[in-house]
Amino acid sequence: MKAYVLTVFAQDGTQLLEESFEAPNDDDAKKIGEQKLADQGYEDHTHRCVAPEGHMVLFHR
Repeated sequence: MKAYVLTVFAQDGTQLLEESFEAPNDDDAKKIGEQKLADQGYEDHTHRCVAPEGHMVLFHR
């Protein structure tokens, strides 16, 4: 399992959420990140999910 970080920002750049979670691979991390965003009502906010290697697996501006 690898540790991913999901971060959500308000329109003014304020950080609203930073949450770590584990997933076996990037595809699963993307699905988990999308589900967390939907569950917390952040799907329309600017967000990113970063893999431990530093690349983004999910991004919305």
